[in-house]
Amino acid sequence: MIEARHLRVLRAVATTGSFSAAARELGCTQPAVSQQMKALESSAGTTLLIRTGREMRLTQAGEALVRHASGILAGLTAAEEEVAAIAGLRAGRVRLVSFPSGSSTLVPGALAALRAEHPGTRVSLVEAEPPRSVDLLRDGDCDIALAFRYGASGGEWDDLVVRPLLTDRLIGLVPEGHRLAGAAEVSIGELADESWIAGCPRCRRQLVEVCEESGFTPRIDFATDDYPAVMGLVGAGLGVAVLPELAVESVRPKGARAVPVAPAIEREIVALTLPDLARVPAVAATLDQLSLAAAR
Repeated sequence: MIEARHLRVLRAVATTGSFSAAARELGCTQPAVSQQMKALESSAGTTLLIRTGREMRLTQAGEALVRHASGILAGLTAAEEEVAAIAGLRAGRVRLVSFPSGSSTLVPGALAALRAEHPGTRVSLVEAEPPRSVDLLRDGDCDIALAFRYGASGGEWDDLVVRPLLTDRLIGLVPEGHRLAGAAEVSIGELADESWIAGCPRCRRQLVEVCEESGFTPRIDFATDDYPAVMGLVGAGLGVAVLPELAVESVRPKGARAVPVAPAIEREIVALTLPDLARVPAVAATLDQLSLAAAR
């Protein structure tokens, strides 16, 4: 195998014309230069240098190798500089996928802080709900997935690095004129006869499970992944809903009243990445800023 250090020595010999002059240029001894040239000729399988008087002359194979060495060494130097920049967070790219309420609450502060601290790091953002966002991470289409889950799902994320961010409680939404609009707390069972407006598929399944545990199946008349649309429908008096507190915070409800519900429904908000990606400086820095944003 031809090594870059051998190519550097060969180029120095070709430039200076002798082992001793190459040694002075490289800051090493003449025997070291001679030894590395022997190793390079062994790897190449042919003679690269011949002595003519006091000077060393390249063979045709040596000339070819020196001609390519310049490009190889220049590319290697550029690669080393780029890697050093990424490792030092002077450069780098992070592809982030988040669910909508995370995008509007956790992500902006985290990315603003990241840009202020490491302006050379670029972050892209697309939206997807879990489990789609987790599939994108496993397929290599993103570096970090902001996700959530209700309760412990055994083995669901065992192959991933899980950074817990916060626990998000679900809040009931009723029209302002609703009989329970002023209640300090509302039991899910008290809403059994209401028309329901449901959110994302995972939230919808959770809603049905909680309602069935309280002895009824909710009548879902409207279903939308758009949280402002949910609040608009509630505000128009078309039904009731249960939404994550993050979503309620990100959109000011008009004509709707938020009320705590019992039993408490909570979801765990996490940032996910792959074990190898967790060691990439830009990814690690983004995870840290998401944690700080969640703490705020």
